[in-house]
Amino acid sequence: MGSKVGAPEKLIVNGKRLDGRKANEMREMEIEVGVIPNADGSAIVTLGGTKVICSVYGPKEVLPRRNLDTEQAFLNCVYGMASFSTSERVRPGPNRRSTEISKVIADALAPAIFMERYAGMEITVIMEIINANAGTRTAAINAASVALADAGIEMRDLVCSIASGKADGTLMLDLFEPEDNFGEVDMPIAILPRTKEITLLQMDGILTKAESKKLIDMSIKACEEIYEIQKKALQKKYATETQQETE
Repeated sequence: MGSKVGAPEKLIVNGKRLDGRKANEMREMEIEVGVIPNADGSAIVTLGGTKVICSVYGPKEVLPRRNLDTEQAFLNCVYGMASFSTSERVRPGPNRRSTEISKVIADALAPAIFMERYAGMEITVIMEIINANAGTRTAAINAASVALADAGIEMRDLVCSIASGKADGTLMLDLFEPEDNFGEVDMPIAILPRTKEITLLQMDGILTKAESKKLIDMSIKACEEIYEIQKKALQKKYATETQQETE
C-alpha cells in the first residue's frame, strides 16, 4: 500500500476508476458449479480478471491421524496460485503466504459448516488461482462456499466475500490490481448473509472509524449481491441435472 515505483498518477479520473467503474461498483462475477467430475463438489468463480477453481473432497477418513478431532471435522483448506496466474511466474508449491491464506480461509468457512456433524472426518477444500487480478482470497472463499454446497456438506449458510479498500483518498468496492498495489487500504471481508455474522475481517492500512463503518457497510451490501449469484449458480446446476434425469 502507499506510493510505489510504477504507480499510475491517478487511480480516479473524472470520477471513474481506471477500469471505468464507480467507487461502489464491483466487477462482473460469474460462477459455474460442478466443473470437476471426480470431485465431490466444485466451482469456478470469475471476478473481473481474477479466476479461481475449487474442488471439495469428503467427508472422508482423516489422514494423517494426528489431525483427527473426535468433536468436529478437520477442515483442510489448501490455497495456491498456478505458476501462470501472474505476469511473473509463481514458484510451485506452498509458501508462507499461501499457508497463511489457507488458514484464513478455513477460519472464514468453518462457522458456516455444521462441523460437529462430521466429527472425526476430514473435508478437503483445494483452491487454485488460475488468473490473479486482486481479491484472490475472497474469490477463493466464494468458490469454496459454493463447492462445499455442491458436495452436499451441511451448512448454516453460504459464505460471501469481497475485498474493498481506499485509493486516491476514495473508499472503493472490490479493488482490482492497480488499486490493490498502489492504494492506501485493502480490507477483505467475509460474512454469513442471513445473520450478517462476519467470519473474516482483515485490513492493511489505516481508516478512520467512520470510514471503516462505511467500507464495511459497502462490503456487506456487495456480499448480499454475491449471495444471489451463488444461489443462482447452484440452482442452475441442479435444475440442469433434474432436467437430464427426466429426459
